Amino acid sequence: MDQLEQMLRELTEAVGVSGHEEDVSSVMEKHLSGFGQISHDRLGSLICKKIGKENGPSIMLAAHMDEVGFMVKQVTKVGFIKFLPIGGWWGHVALAQRVVLRTSKGDFVGIIGSKPPHELMEEEKRKVQEFKDMFIDVGATGAFNVKTKLGVKPGDPIVPFSPFTVMGNKRFYMAKAWDDRMGCAVIIEVFRRLQKVRHPNAVYGVGTVQEEVGLRGAQTSVAAVKPDVGFALDVSISHDTPGSAEGREEKMGAGAAVVVYDGSMIPNAKLRDMVVDIAESKGIPYHFAYIERGGTDCGKIHLHDRGVPSLTLGIPTRYIHSHTAIIDRKDFEALVRLVTEVIKRLDSKTVRALTR
Repeated sequence: MDQLEQMLRELTEAVGVSGHEEDVSSVMEKHLSGFGQISHDRLGSLICKKIGKENGPSIMLAAHMDEVGFMVKQVTKVGFIKFLPIGGWWGHVALAQRVVLRTSKGDFVGIIGSKPPHELMEEEKRKVQEFKDMFIDVGATGAFNVKTKLGVKPGDPIVPFSPFTVMGNKRFYMAKAWDDRMGCAVIIEVFRRLQKVRHPNAVYGVGTVQEEVGLRGAQTSVAAVKPDVGFALDVSISHDTPGSAEGREEKMGAGAAVVVYDGSMIPNAKLRDMVVDIAESKGIPYHFAYIERGGTDCGKIHLHDRGVPSLTLGIPTRYIHSHTAIIDRKDFEALVRLVTEVIKRLDSKTVRALTR
């Protein structure tokens, strides 16, 4: 396992459901140490500032640290855990999956269960199971009090159990939480590369909190940074699996995704075109993407104060918002190269031209 894979493993295996991103923040801070000045906003977002030129424009790179997961709602008398989904889930992808429950007494593995399929009526089998009908089993019996033995209480966070794995195709990495530990890793790698080059601006690498429940960390961190240009670094959907939309450019190995539309923002056209020109001039593979439903941190960033020219960049990712997703290292490296080159071009004159 090389240095990049080790860093990706640390990021993806960290527990970080919305509102509980401390472990992810610690991993980011560890890998950004020495690259810039680190601070935090009062909601918990991490901000790493690197000055390339005094009085240059401020560039914000945002990637959310939180992941979709669950939260303890209540514990039954026998010890089964009823739970709430945190972020966008589809019931079918949750059943029979292993999870990690974090309590005041430690981390405990459980499994998501429901009524046995052999006891379901035919009409029940055709329905998507609702979360209210599911539970988590951490070894429940009437004689084992999970509240006292394991410290389980309402509000405790729960995340998928899905170790980082290098697949048979060695470029493909399988793990939980690529949405959006991928973006967090891009920030770290871009800051690493900026140590060796001059850039005409101040760059802020921001690990935001609570994106999956309403872009909340983006709203507070953009107020702290006050950027002149904003980028959200997030996953896009890979359309190369059976049953997915046909004819889309978004597929594994297609390079960096330039998002032309999402449910929260229409990007600055001049910034979009500049990024595309840089990709083409540097031979960096890219493609256009759009997200008809859902949004990214740019949804809050671009509306700050009088407005911030903004753009979302990402990479195709399979099976997001489930226990396990897949990315292609080739796409990740293309995105790192593209973001690094874009930062090198964003001087005061270029930034002013984005809004004139």
